[in-house]
Amino acid sequence: MKATNRRDFLGNAAKLAVAASVLPVYSFANDKTSAPTGKTRLALVGTGFRGTYTWGKPVVEGYKDLVEMVALCDVNPKRAAVAKAIMGISAKTYEAKDFDLMISETKPDIVIVTTTDCFHEKYIVRALELGCDVIVEKPIAIDAVQCKHIADTENRTGKMVLVGFNARHENLSIEIKKIILSGELGKIISIDYQECLNTLHGADYFRRWHSKKKYSGSLLLHKASHHFDMVNWFLDSDPVDVQAIGKLAFYGHNNNYRSRNCRNCSFAEKCKFYWDMTKDEVAMKLYGNCENEDNYYRDGCVWDNEIDIYDTSSVQVNYDNGTELTYSMNTFLPFEGQLICLSGEFGRLEVRLNDQQPWAVPAEMEFRLTKDRETTRVWTSKSEAGTHGGADDRIRNMIFRKETPDPLGARAGSRAGILSSLIGIAARQSIETGQKIKIADMINFPNSWKG
Repeated sequence: MKATNRRDFLGNAAKLAVAASVLPVYSFANDKTSAPTGKTRLALVGTGFRGTYTWGKPVVEGYKDLVEMVALCDVNPKRAAVAKAIMGISAKTYEAKDFDLMISETKPDIVIVTTTDCFHEKYIVRALELGCDVIVEKPIAIDAVQCKHIADTENRTGKMVLVGFNARHENLSIEIKKIILSGELGKIISIDYQECLNTLHGADYFRRWHSKKKYSGSLLLHKASHHFDMVNWFLDSDPVDVQAIGKLAFYGHNNNYRSRNCRNCSFAEKCKFYWDMTKDEVAMKLYGNCENEDNYYRDGCVWDNEIDIYDTSSVQVNYDNGTELTYSMNTFLPFEGQLICLSGEFGRLEVRLNDQQPWAVPAEMEFRLTKDRETTRVWTSKSEAGTHGGADDRIRNMIFRKETPDPLGARAGSRAGILSSLIGIAARQSIETGQKIKIADMINFPNSWKG
């Protein structure tokens, strides 16, 4: 075994360049504006942490020459006011029930949707109908009916949807995509993808609304849609059918004591998942001090009997190019990381991400490439500094600075969002029914729609 420079075997640059050149370019930012200043007008619906700190404050501060945040909207008016103060803007704030009024009064070019997952489709569809383009956080939708509604509306209105798949923009994903396009592995026959969440990151999903299927569709949608999209993008292929198993084996009912939330819990001293939210300034600003408006407790109990998502799951996906994906997720482990293995006709690539927290700290990645009768070649790399390994900065640049090159086709439209969601939806249905689910049975795409 020997270490090697990655440039030694990315190889076949001509093939990579040709393959990248035919990938789609997707951009709508700055193509039209309603403002006399020439800036693109933005409205944000959903002012929680992701909305405020991924699509709010960094966009307002980093792209002030290109965009203007003209409106904020949330079901909780206190939270919208807090988000406005954090961003340092003078935008008008609206309650969710006044979404149409917000559009008519502030005339945004783009609506950014970062609400609870189950409401994504509602705001996407209405924004498109009212003449706006849309940026939406993953997952784009949590059931097949919602997916169909989005596709039909985008096709009918001629407006566009962009999905915030920042995982495509991480160093790990970029490196894998380049290796595949180089031809070094040949045809990809199978992919094994293991997602490991520790009891800091993993447990936090079970404190929040994500722990209820009716809100998140399960982590097979909220979390795994990232990973399913990565594989779809790696392969440039569509899923055909899905079979899965999963269960709630650790959190939820799997404990003999519980409370409503951590604050004032009588089991605080004995529960290893106790979280003192009062020491988290941002959580208190956005959630704790606003909870009297909507009764949403950000420090919910991980042992809540109403939790019904899976904390362990395994999914098999067949693709139309013949590749097989085996995916697993466990959310209660003593370590955090990913193991992605691609087995091709010419060799096998194994990529291990040893994740670190906080997530702004660069994480170390190990790449191992083994070819027939050749020595295994190993190299390491690090993610970029910044949130999600620098991926958030990259995706924002690609969206708001339209001159940003996209040689790997990392921009993701609604079709990519829908296909990744359909895998998660099919996996959930397979777990519930014990049946293999065919993607073609779930949705009929509009004939003229490209997404």
